[in-house]
Amino acid sequence: MENFAKIKLSGNIELLSGLHIGASTAFSAIGAVDSPVIKDPVSNLPIIPGSSIKGKMRSLLASAYNIKAAKNPNEDANRITRLFGATSGGGQAGDQIIRGRLLFRDAYLTNKEELADKGVRVLTETKFENTINRITAVANPRQIERSIRGSRFAFELMYEMNDAHQVNEDFETIIAGLRLLESDYLGGNGSRGYGKIAFKNVKAETVFGNYDVSEFNLKMGE
Repeated sequence: MENFAKIKLSGNIELLSGLHIGASTAFSAIGAVDSPVIKDPVSNLPIIPGSSIKGKMRSLLASAYNIKAAKNPNEDANRITRLFGATSGGGQAGDQIIRGRLLFRDAYLTNKEELADKGVRVLTETKFENTINRITAVANPRQIERSIRGSRFAFELMYEMNDAHQVNEDFETIIAGLRLLESDYLGGNGSRGYGKIAFKNVKAETVFGNYDVSEFNLKMGE
């Protein structure tokens, strides 16, 4: 069995509710949306940064697999740090830097035309939120931009296999992370209904080496 391979996981992220992943508001004009979503500067379409997927997935996996609360990511369980990396061994491998096996790509909108055919004219919506000061009863309204429900983004994740004996457990961890994300939320304001997502048609293919990924594809189809 080979000890090195590159495996690509690809599919779609479908928004089941509005999604807010914020961009900078440093130069917002008066009257503009208070909290815009991050967009691709080339197409001006919403994107989902790979860092947002990675950070949320790691956080959820830490809650699931860490035996005790970790003070920082370096103290995560070994099955997490070997996938996501660590700046020190955290007691698992001395003080050496752990290079993560996962590479998360930014996710770009893929169904602009399909949404347009359904009558959608804008690909983001502005949701008005309001907080009330409990002492003064003064309202603090704000406008939050969201990518709209029904949007679909291309999902791509690269896995580097460098220990064939750990692949099955790594795949189990990855699948658990995807399912945890579906049962939680991505982005901000999840407790208010934002950020419900579903992974669609996720499949694995070996792009370097000869590792057989049929077992992973079978598990993803369950």
